[in-house]
Amino acid sequence: MRTPAPETPPIALTIAGSDSGGGAGIQADLATMAAHDVYGTSAITAVTAQHSRGVERSYSLPLEEVEAQLAAVTDDFDVGAAKTGMLATTEIVSAVASEAADFEFPLVVDPVMVATSGDRLLEPAAERAYEDLIGEARVVTPNADEAEVLTDVAVEDQPSAIEAGDALLELGADAALIKGGHVPGETISDVLVTATGTTTFEHARVDTDATHGSGCTLAAAVAARLARGESLEAAVGGATDFLTRAVRYHYDVGRGPGAVNHGVEQRNRAAMEVTAESVRNAVNRIVEADISPLVPEVGTNVVGATPYAESLEEIAAVEGRITRTLAGISSNGAVRFGASRNVARFVLDAREVCPNVRFACNLRFNEDVEHALEELEWRTTELPRESDPGNGPETDEWMPPAVVEGLFDGDDEHPTAVVDRGTVGKEAMTCLVATEAETLADRVLELSDQFAE
Repeated sequence: MRTPAPETPPIALTIAGSDSGGGAGIQADLATMAAHDVYGTSAITAVTAQHSRGVERSYSLPLEEVEAQLAAVTDDFDVGAAKTGMLATTEIVSAVASEAADFEFPLVVDPVMVATSGDRLLEPAAERAYEDLIGEARVVTPNADEAEVLTDVAVEDQPSAIEAGDALLELGADAALIKGGHVPGETISDVLVTATGTTTFEHARVDTDATHGSGCTLAAAVAARLARGESLEAAVGGATDFLTRAVRYHYDVGRGPGAVNHGVEQRNRAAMEVTAESVRNAVNRIVEADISPLVPEVGTNVVGATPYAESLEEIAAVEGRITRTLAGISSNGAVRFGASRNVARFVLDAREVCPNVRFACNLRFNEDVEHALEELEWRTTELPRESDPGNGPETDEWMPPAVVEGLFDGDDEHPTAVVDRGTVGKEAMTCLVATEAETLADRVLELSDQFAE
């Protein structure tokens, strides 16, 4: 018999409807909580028959069944935070508001009131009942349409978002997060309004319609982070980052647009050691092969991004790079995340167009390298020098992000090599890219062999 080794994670509660399609509601909330290492409990308010294209049927549970679930959870579990979603009826909204008055933990209220189509989901009496529930909220998270229903303020920009947020504070909420996803523009601005000030969280809009469950996921992420003891501003900032990645790497499921990827953070963390090991193996092959003639003066680096990398801290590289020695070449440090800036930034920028590009290696460029690339007949693209914004050697920027993105054509069309012929104060460089570390190492060694001929 083995000795048990239990964990005691933070606990969160979701009070919402069930989505049979799995992208929103209770299903999204519990998946999001799990992704934050939080134990999720639930009180189901309604059962829906829905899929990626819409809702077919909805059945609200009897009020006593909802109340029984709330009593069962709060009586037994040490709940750290809760969130609400679809509450379905006036009676359920009022009952949850009454129960929330006794909560000893923060409540995130996601007022699910308006469908994506613009249709109102609740009867007027239920909308009015939300005012009492909002009065118990640590933070209320309406989108622009829901904020207008609650406050009569049309949210079209940051000033109007702040106006709507102030109105929600007057209803009794401690804070209001006015979500900007429904406001047109290249950038999404989520505005957090509190009694002490306003904070805006901005993210580039992802070009996709696969946003089913985004509101549920954001509110659940905020609740999970509050349950972990984070401050409200930290919880909202982390949750908006989480949602941005979940939308970009969405699930392509069903016949509709798809759903946000609630498990993306877990998968990204799980891939970190595998990614680092892949980089280590590639480095070992390259060092063992001694590609000294291809190592530039600044040194060579091999970098690898996790499958869902969004920052330099999620790209593994050789600390101190690979440099030439009297005996050949040698890596100057261990492989760790955040160890590269220039080559890692190049990969991040390339991934804006080709998300499957994950690995890269910078090498020397000269006439012999150019000839070797021609002989290999690889797809090669070149950094246009006229695009250089005038950066001198005192800057760390190797290739301007917009220029890097312009060198890539899409997931199935990315080049094998990108050439920078250099300029005054900047060494000429070749950068090989690949979707797999083993493929990258193969290409480096193939170029080295061709270069030596």
